Amino acid sequence: MIIDLQRVALTYQSPDGEVDALENVSFGMEDGEFVSIVGPSGCGKSTLLSLIAGLEKPSGGRILVDGEPVTAPSPKIGFMPQRDQLFEWRNIWSNVTLGLKVRRQNTPEQEAHVRELLERYGLSEFALKRPSQLSGGMRQRCALIRTLATEPRILLLDEPFSALDYQTRLSVSADIYRIIRQEHKTALLVTHDISEAISMSDRVVVLTHRPAAVRAIHDLGTLRALGPMERRDAPEFRTYFNSIWKELDVNA
Repeated sequence: MIIDLQRVALTYQSPDGEVDALENVSFGMEDGEFVSIVGPSGCGKSTLLSLIAGLEKPSGGRILVDGEPVTAPSPKIGFMPQRDQLFEWRNIWSNVTLGLKVRRQNTPEQEAHVRELLERYGLSEFALKRPSQLSGGMRQRCALIRTLATEPRILLLDEPFSALDYQTRLSVSADIYRIIRQEHKTALLVTHDISEAISMSDRVVVLTHRPAAVRAIHDLGTLRALGPMERRDAPEFRTYFNSIWKELDVNA
């Protein structure tokens, strides 16, 4: 397994005392797999990504990435947050190469790789534009290319489409799915949108109310062979949706 969570727990201190956020969370991911996490609001989905990324430390259990315990942020992991976080005073090229510069990896070879990504995904002609000159979907593609520039094996996606309107969200999520598949990355997506989780994933992990534990894991079976938009028209889609909805409603 490239990601292995073993009875992960997290308790943190708040002004009102200790809060149990996660309790006994266990699941794994294979290399190249796309998994989504859904759960009630505030159950700790984004916190789980922070733990896997090495930005926080669990109170209990273990997290392994590529067989090694997570103790700090790893170059094997790329993080894509809710907002694109593109800097308006930088052009697109400067934005997408920022991670390379911060890590002092902006070699001619790495920059050539970024140029290839911009060309491959239809953004090369916008390299000298400002973020405000791009559509929401194009900005999200830039944010993903910035994450891919450092060549991580694993992508952690924290509700990256939540700021987009519904129609744009459909097309952008399909676009991001295509890029992740073409780049052969392992991806873990946190989302509140059940339809989005089913349309993009190989499996969907359903969490309980806080303190979160794994309530169910759905293998999407034959839907795996279909693209995001095709899945939404498949008869199995509604079956999975209803099942996950009921599991979440139990914890509402």
